[in-house]
Amino acid sequence: MTSTDLTGQQTAAPVDTVDHAAATPGLPQPYRELGLKDDEYQRIRAILGRRPTDAELAMYSVMWSEHCSYKSSKVHLRYFGETTTEEMRAGMLAGIGENAGVVDIGDGWAVTFKVESHNHPSYVEPYQGAATGVGGIVRDILAMGARPVAVADPLRFGPADAPDTRRVLPGVVAGVGGYGNCLGLPNIGGEVVFDETYAGNPLVNALCIGSMRVEDLHLAHASGVGNKVILFGARTGLDGIGGVSVLASDSFSGDETGSGRKKLPSVQVGDPFTEKVLIECCLELFRDRLVVGIQDLGGAGLSCATSELASAGDGGMRVELDRVPLRASGMTPAEILSSESQERMCAVVRPEDVDAFLRVCAKWDVTATVIGEVTEVSEEEAARGGRLEITWHGETVVDCPPRTVAHEGPVYQRPVERPADQDELIADTTEALARPSGPEELRETVLRMISSPNLASRAWVTDQYDRYVRGNTVLAQPADSGMIRIDETTGRGVAVATDCNGRYCRLDPYTGAQLALAEAYRNVAAGGATPAAVTNCLNFGSPEDPGVMWQFEQAVRGLADGCRELGIPVTGGNVSFYNQTGSTAILPTPVVGVLGVIDDVRRRVPTGFGTEPGETLLLLGETRDEFDGSEWARVAHGHLGGVPPRVDLGRERLLAEVVIAGSRDGMLSAAHDLSEGGLAQAVVESALAGQTGCRVVLPEGADPFVWLFSESAGRMLVAVPRSEELRFTDMCQARGLPVTKVGVVDPESDAVEIQGVATFGLDELRTAWEGTLPALFD
Repeated sequence: MTSTDLTGQQTAAPVDTVDHAAATPGLPQPYRELGLKDDEYQRIRAILGRRPTDAELAMYSVMWSEHCSYKSSKVHLRYFGETTTEEMRAGMLAGIGENAGVVDIGDGWAVTFKVESHNHPSYVEPYQGAATGVGGIVRDILAMGARPVAVADPLRFGPADAPDTRRVLPGVVAGVGGYGNCLGLPNIGGEVVFDETYAGNPLVNALCIGSMRVEDLHLAHASGVGNKVILFGARTGLDGIGGVSVLASDSFSGDETGSGRKKLPSVQVGDPFTEKVLIECCLELFRDRLVVGIQDLGGAGLSCATSELASAGDGGMRVELDRVPLRASGMTPAEILSSESQERMCAVVRPEDVDAFLRVCAKWDVTATVIGEVTEVSEEEAARGGRLEITWHGETVVDCPPRTVAHEGPVYQRPVERPADQDELIADTTEALARPSGPEELRETVLRMISSPNLASRAWVTDQYDRYVRGNTVLAQPADSGMIRIDETTGRGVAVATDCNGRYCRLDPYTGAQLALAEAYRNVAAGGATPAAVTNCLNFGSPEDPGVMWQFEQAVRGLADGCRELGIPVTGGNVSFYNQTGSTAILPTPVVGVLGVIDDVRRRVPTGFGTEPGETLLLLGETRDEFDGSEWARVAHGHLGGVPPRVDLGRERLLAEVVIAGSRDGMLSAAHDLSEGGLAQAVVESALAGQTGCRVVLPEGADPFVWLFSESAGRMLVAVPRSEELRFTDMCQARGLPVTKVGVVDPESDAVEIQGVATFGLDELRTAWEGTLPALFD
């Protein structure tokens, strides 16, 4: 038969069976083209005791890729486990190593959430890359037994005015919105950040939240000898082959929009309507207790699903690959195993439940096929890592220990070296940069800042998303965090926020990761929710660069140490390496997602100022002269250097406790964290969100520039009714939290007055804040 192998070469050779492999030990194989190193290929031969078949080579190459095996990051990621205490694990039902983390949120409810990357595919084909990123993370949540209830999208692009950003950003936003909207999932949060280092390598991270009853938790394992393996969902095609090895585990050369479009077939093609039906089908299968174990088919496709299910279960599985429903003719076993066609799931089902399982699938018009069964393994086979046998028309094309495929891949201790330019970067502070002085310059700076791409309104993006579908969204952008109702009877809900300032991480990755954690933690608390758990998406350059590995190591340790200090666990996440074009790496970008729990969403705190006259504006926390790595330094001077703002996680925890207590006791009418852009940005956003004027009065003798634009951490702006001002300030003082009165809300005014500096009409502010992205991308 004539077919096309994974390297694109035409071949007329017969299918490569295990017997044929044993008989032809010297046959050349294209392992380097599939991303394997010489020593990795030799190790595969040692494991099997012969050369691998084409199908086995395909499996090992995708499963041992950086994207799937975490071979460069494992040694560092262990630190998360080493720093997680038993107290932190108390409410965690599933953690690192599962498809997604799961936490108990009370009243018998559990929530699962996770964030993952789909960066390189989204550059090559923005719409489908982003769309399938959403589809993949949704299936991860579904595989835990949960109903997906919301999504979020942390995004990063090159300069906002760059031609290629105009190509990539609209497609990515359309893909995120198109897939999520069709699924009927509200998009409740995320980020849009611009920086020149993301040119040619955007970051498209996707987060999903799911809810379930505690007893409905499902895990990915193939247990029970004789249980059947059922593949269900979309048919398998040629799309996505090489997605995790060709795209996600290598750097771009820089020509991907020209001849490099040859990488396009590695991008998956999504169908959200098929996924929507698959979701409902899965939930009915879970409800009827017809599933023993389940795994979604994302990166590495069937190679991942079969090897991970087998190795996490009893260790044995036999699969008849020719039973897999196909949508392309002439596919080889290697292609079928490597295909990353979307909207597919693999379930382990008891024999007596197979007919009922298939009936449910037929009801939802979901294709379902029994492709194999769980098998018994001998003690010798178990010691080797189990046995996965895959046949093709009666002949064996895979016979390997699944644990060596899924869990015992290479582990590298990559060289770690502090970058040579780090000291020079830190020494280049903002101290000598010219600062605005006088009312006219300060006024111009406020307008220039709020209209800059990284601080301007994201409505052009978020208005393309359905943020309120399903009717349980209670906070969404531009709020500090997204919040949804989980239990419609009690009002119990969860909030989520994602954050990371890559500029801070470039200056100090340890502190930068903690600042990302602190900001997401603070954003969740600003809405009135108690932070409970963390997920992360660690986006970095090439792991073969010792400087990048130093950044990665420092960021992991900073995040883990920070979580320990705050008392919340990391429940899972994703590592994305090779985010660079040529030799230019992205800013180190460890995106941190924090999940918070609120017992009644009716006591949430909005971002916008209210309409009650005379509400007091209070600034919680300390303002210091901290401008290194700030948005002001970028906007005014194009500068990056110095040290990031000081982080005090004890203060962050105290701030959150005070704000949550104020929310619970009805003392707050609005809250907004201070981060990029400082107090001026927070005041403008809260005034515009509430369509309410205000008067800002800075402390006597204060430097207006520092107080308006400093990015000191651990701060929040709150609006307090006059009747609650004394009670709230007394609570702050009793707890040792600095509090400064900085103004009043004036609903009868249509302006923001910064006393002694300038007065801005709300229409003037709205035009400046909302006009930037439409002007760039419409």
